Amino acid sequence: MSKYDVAVIGSGPGGYVAAIRCAQLGMKTAIIEKYSTLGGTCLNVGCIPSKALLDSSHHYHDAVKHFEEHGIEIPGEVKVNLEKMMERKSSVVSQTCDGVKFLMDKNKIDVFEGVGSFKDKTHINIEKNDGETETIEAAKTIIATGSKPANLPFIELDKERVITSTEALKLKEIPKHMVVIGGGVIGLELGQVYRRLGAEVTVVEFLDRIIPTMDAALSKELQKVLKKQGVKFHTSTKVKSVERKGDEIIIKADDKKDKEIEIKADYCLVSVGRKPFTDGLNADGAGVKVDDKGRIEVNEHLQTNVDNIYAIGDVVKGAMLAHKAEEEGSFVAEIISGQKPHIDYNLIPGVVYTWPEVASVGKTEEQLKEDGVKYKEGKFPMRALGRSRASGDTDGFVKILADEKTDEVLGVHMIGARTADLIAEAVVAMEYRASAEDIARMSHAHPTYAEAVKEAALAATDNRALHV
Repeated sequence: MSKYDVAVIGSGPGGYVAAIRCAQLGMKTAIIEKYSTLGGTCLNVGCIPSKALLDSSHHYHDAVKHFEEHGIEIPGEVKVNLEKMMERKSSVVSQTCDGVKFLMDKNKIDVFEGVGSFKDKTHINIEKNDGETETIEAAKTIIATGSKPANLPFIELDKERVITSTEALKLKEIPKHMVVIGGGVIGLELGQVYRRLGAEVTVVEFLDRIIPTMDAALSKELQKVLKKQGVKFHTSTKVKSVERKGDEIIIKADDKKDKEIEIKADYCLVSVGRKPFTDGLNADGAGVKVDDKGRIEVNEHLQTNVDNIYAIGDVVKGAMLAHKAEEEGSFVAEIISGQKPHIDYNLIPGVVYTWPEVASVGKTEEQLKEDGVKYKEGKFPMRALGRSRASGDTDGFVKILADEKTDEVLGVHMIGARTADLIAEAVVAMEYRASAEDIARMSHAHPTYAEAVKEAALAATDNRALHV
């Protein structure tokens, strides 16, 4: 029987990063993955393929809508080759997953393919695809089994016309009309992909606004921009039934006035969040506690009630984000090795990769009001930037919330071109407890989108924005 210092169950961003960090710290490490490719949901059916399709559809949208204004003329009709677009997406996924395998080999991490389940607290059975079972012994185990798409109890997912994000990433045709149930990150990103490619897209959201966990100003601006792009919205709307008749999907729902509406489409994407995935883990076999939401219970060290077993990522409480899982993977590896790492969960940024991109870190304005914190706001529109006008990306703004007395930055919320990258500046500033004036006094290159961060900081500092 093979013996290891650490075994990691699950090879997503949390799991493979945990395994690498454990190996770097001198531990003999194994990683167990039930699928034939490493990388988990993020690399195979999540972050990476969706970004590939977002970029491809963005190029097509620009060619159809914007090239002419840039003086670029394309003879003939611009067409979508969906098959080729999907092939490129698959190639990007394959290269990325192969990169993870390379990292496992480089760090001398043993990879086991199969379903890992606890025999007891130190022994893990690995059920392979050929039906054979192998058992390994691990002094410590890190559970990183991730999540899967959630569903509503009355919806039957046939995975052909009534689909999850997994199927939406490999459609063989462009929908005529796609209804997206859920106005969160995944639904909006994939909805925009198919809207750009020519589908009619309707988003149905139970709450009163889209991206409801982010600052309300971002929700309002993103919905306004997506409406301009042709996406239709039904907020404060409760879906009651989803029925398939042949190639037609009939969605019935009650709107904000409790009036029944009916929407017909050829595809329905159910995007109502994700839920922890522990199927086949046999947590009971090791005595590991799972809460009523299916999450592994952990303490502040991400340690379960069983002292040698830890859990990270989507399978524990907190935001279901790949980069949060990565931070937790490194964190646990360092805890096991006797170090004293830290994670500030308030400073884990959130991003929506639509165009314009949406990014946020820290407290929202609604949270500050609820907590009774006195704050000041600085806001700067992207349209006031020379760089935005040059590229034609004038939608959006940067909003900085700072403590009224100390000027410490409490939250940064932005929507616009490349805000997924710009948010890192805010994270760095807030990690060092910077004030709005600290950011305002730093030189930002001109012309860049990042100037909007400086201007928003100036606006929060005695309303000193220069370019509005």
